[in-house]
Amino acid sequence: MTRRPARKVLDTVLDTGSFLSWDEPPVQPDLGPDYAAQLARAQERSGVDEAVITGEGRLGGQRVAVVAGEFGFLAGSIGAAASERLTVAIERATAEGLPLLGSPSSGGTRMQEGTPAFLHMVKIGQAVMAHRQAGLPYLVYLRDPTTGGVLASWGSLGHLTVAEPGAMIGFLGPRVREVIHGEPFPEGVQLAENLVRRGVIDGVVPLEGLRAVAIGALRVLTTPQEPELLAAVSSPEPATVETDRAAWASVEATRRPDRPGLRELLAGSAETFVALRGTGSGESDLTVILGLARFPGFSCILVGQDRRAQQHAYLGPAALRVAQRGFQLAEELGLPVVTVIDTPGAELSTEAEQSGMAGEIARCLGALATLQVPVVSVVLGEGTGGGALALMPADRTVCAENGWIAPLPPEGASAIVHRTGELAPQMAKAHRIRAVDLLAMGAVDEIVPELPDAAEEPQAFCDRVVVATARQLRELIAQPTADRLRSRHQRYRRMR
Repeated sequence: MTRRPARKVLDTVLDTGSFLSWDEPPVQPDLGPDYAAQLARAQERSGVDEAVITGEGRLGGQRVAVVAGEFGFLAGSIGAAASERLTVAIERATAEGLPLLGSPSSGGTRMQEGTPAFLHMVKIGQAVMAHRQAGLPYLVYLRDPTTGGVLASWGSLGHLTVAEPGAMIGFLGPRVREVIHGEPFPEGVQLAENLVRRGVIDGVVPLEGLRAVAIGALRVLTTPQEPELLAAVSSPEPATVETDRAAWASVEATRRPDRPGLRELLAGSAETFVALRGTGSGESDLTVILGLARFPGFSCILVGQDRRAQQHAYLGPAALRVAQRGFQLAEELGLPVVTVIDTPGAELSTEAEQSGMAGEIARCLGALATLQVPVVSVVLGEGTGGGALALMPADRTVCAENGWIAPLPPEGASAIVHRTGELAPQMAKAHRIRAVDLLAMGAVDEIVPELPDAAEEPQAFCDRVVVATARQLRELIAQPTADRLRSRHQRYRRMR
């Protein structure tokens, strides 16, 4: 594939004419005349003085820092001078409070410099993590190829990581693999598209589409919450919730195939949504949708169950590990978490047991109970078992009028108690699974009306859900953190 120079990438992504270089002339190690000659030839051929260029620019009018690899300079390899340039630029971005865009393209560590160059990867990783710990966004665009120490340092530490189509992305270069092991990798293993499917990176984006993705991500990550806009929706609409609706009627309503789910809510009510894929560690489960979301008045990390995907597969342990990635990102970036519950239940299989389903539920519960950022959970539809419970702990919970929470599907509970599933409607009533029951016991703070059923008015229903969520977040954002965490703890202590 055609490898585009670093400046071409920056010129395509940044606002026209906004790039300003931060680079100083590199100070190269003295490794003799042969290496000096290689450096001189590389500069002449590539038109740059090192394998990385750094600087700042504007992205949609917003000032950002950029670091980009230049494969044309000694295969983009990173030696002492390049690593120092990278580190200085990342540290400057942190000091100036700038979002950082990184775009590696490299064969890895510069072999001409050996172990010292290899060890310099540590300081690059330290600088990136200090940037993240400062609560500043780091977005990564991997280009063909990105391998070795570069992928194992600044190439793999993004909050959002996407790659160009067809890019070779891998820890071990194919030539090295073949020499050491006597055979190449199977075809396609190191392709960007495969890594997306495996949950290693978040997506594949052509260069021409990168600007829009980056602007969208930064819109979520850097646009402040707007209490004055949330104030416009702070007064609850008149209550129109039926208090005598049968529990089984709600179960049937949430199982309608045309009921709006998380996908419909995002498509119709979100201003911006940038999807994140998988755990970043080689796991992906599409029954959970994770992403950076912007709704009117607020940004959040959204973690929700996809009812459409669960028509083909139950929610597994990997889905909950994806959710935990979202919780960690929210804590690091200082964004609220919104979870969406809509599941017929967690996967019941040998594989799920051996992959630690119960433990992942427990870790989700523990994470949500202790997050420092505000958390709102939304019961959008079905809420069966531990899969639902895993995303429910929150400072506030919003529930659709037909939404429900139960330890088992009512048919399963009936089978346990009555040896038959035919008494499911009676079990649903006895277990107090309805939204109005959850409100009475203190598990839910606000019920979103369905007029008369979400499937009959999908867009209006989704808009009401967003308004209710915004209303709850507005109150939470105004609270001191210590008071909010104390209230979260007491909420579940006093539940009866």
